Amino acid sequence: MDIRIMEYYLAVVREGNISAAAQALHVSQPGLSRQMRDLEEELGVTLFERGSRRIRLTEEGMILRRRAEEMIHLMQMTEGEISRAHHNVSGEIHIGAGESRSFHHISETAGKIHAQYPDIHFTITSGDTADLMEQLESGLIDVALIFTDYDHDQYQGIRLPQEDRLGVLMRRDDPLAGKDVISVHDMKDQPLIIPRAAAGLLSSDPALADMKIVTVYNLIYNASLFVEDGVGYAIGFDGLINVSGDSALAFRPLETQIIQAATVIWKKYESFTPAVNLFLNYMKQGR
Repeated sequence: MDIRIMEYYLAVVREGNISAAAQALHVSQPGLSRQMRDLEEELGVTLFERGSRRIRLTEEGMILRRRAEEMIHLMQMTEGEISRAHHNVSGEIHIGAGESRSFHHISETAGKIHAQYPDIHFTITSGDTADLMEQLESGLIDVALIFTDYDHDQYQGIRLPQEDRLGVLMRRDDPLAGKDVISVHDMKDQPLIIPRAAAGLLSSDPALADMKIVTVYNLIYNASLFVEDGVGYAIGFDGLINVSGDSALAFRPLETQIIQAATVIWKKYESFTPAVNLFLNYMKQGR
């Protein structure tokens, strides 16, 4: 029995039907159905009770599920033990991330890995969720750090414990810098510099649709220069731009906070390199 077929079989069990499993695996439904029939013929048993919308396993099917899980787990353990024994895990890990202090969880993990596996290298791509999801889907990055919900049928994720605080970046000499928090009313008729991910929200919410947006950005540093030069007020996360000491800028939190939790996601059922699998294991252990 082929390990890949065992993985396909477990996907059918998890998803509950051939169609959903084929979509999750990015294979054709007829092809997956044929492979399941071939598996039954090879074993000489019936694995599924057909005829309902959601498959049910026969007794033989339940036995195979347990054994398939054991086989795949043993294979993964063996690969990990061999790699660690030789200390020669190498390769590239491509990470896409939105700008956030939550990225510390990734950088700390990278530091631990690099200390043990110096031949593993990291490539970091910054962008907003739209950019990162496109690159993740096309295989240009292995994992992405995002701040919105995602398709749980297509991706797996680890929610990070730290939450980011939204606020307003402004000039330190601006009258609004004298306030402790900023309200939506304070921003009325003010020139706003907003992240691209928030543009759709502002246009779809009637209460926010008439806000005065002068610039849309995807990297906060460039937006901060617009603020410094008097173009407007930037909406963004706290802690990304230095506003201490003699900085010309100040940050004030928004009065009404929307929880912005960061999640590291990756494609389900993807065949990753040992380096990427190592990274994901470290992230799962350290969350």
